[in-house]
Amino acid sequence: MALTKKQTKQLRAMANQLKPLLYIGKNDLTDAAVKQASETLDSHELLKIAVQDGSGLTAKEAADKLAGQIGAEVVQVIGNRFVLFRRSKRDDVEHIQLVRE
Repeated sequence: MALTKKQTKQLRAMANQLKPLLYIGKNDLTDAAVKQASETLDSHELLKIAVQDGSGLTAKEAADKLAGQIGAEVVQVIGNRFVLFRRSKRDDVEHIQLVRE
């Protein structure tokens, strides 16, 4: 599911006020970090992640690698932080209404 420019802009605006819920450190992307990111996306749909200084990955590398593993879309990468989006399959979650072009 590729995001359009308008949808990306909408998600970037929503992610602006978020605080990072996951930190990637010196162990890079462990199985536990991937599992936590997937579970968090199931309940929030939009996730901000910070890459700490000790990590061997840049934010861009970590974003691409993690998004590929959990089937998410990279919304933006700024500095040492990045934002991922994935539509949740759960019914008890308030879904993000994306704009249509």
